[in-house]
Parts: sequence; C-alpha cells; structure tokens
Amino acid sequence: MTFLKCEGKIRTVEEELGISYPTVCKRLDLVNQLLGHATAPLGKKEILEQLERGEITVAEATQLLKEKT
Repeated sequence: MTFLKCEGKIRTVEEELGISYPTVCKRLDLVNQLLGHATAPLGKKEILEQLERGEITVAEATQLLKEKT
C-alpha cells in the first residue's frame, strides 16, 4: 500500500519506511514473485545507469553490486 500511496516513487517509499533503495527493490521483487510475476535481477549495467541518473546513491550501488557476487 505504501508503494501505491507514494505513487510508485521508490525514493519516497524509502523515506516513508526508513529503508534503503535496495531493500525497497527486494521487497517489490518479493511481491512480484508472490503474484506470479518473475523479475530479472538488475545487471551491473543497469545498476550503474541508475547511479548515473541519480536514482540510487553510491552506497546503494555498491551494496547492489556486492550482492551480485
């Protein structure tokens, strides 16, 4: 419900729930899985593109990249 209340804006969800961007993404992936929708994990390129666009912080990008190894 928070995601809908925040109009799908992950940054707003982060602030509302007090959790990190990667945590929001993981929770959304879980919801998608529970609904029967498979989601592809972010690749290194996508993570770096999100960082470049300012959608995630350096710390969040680092955490996501560490999770890939």
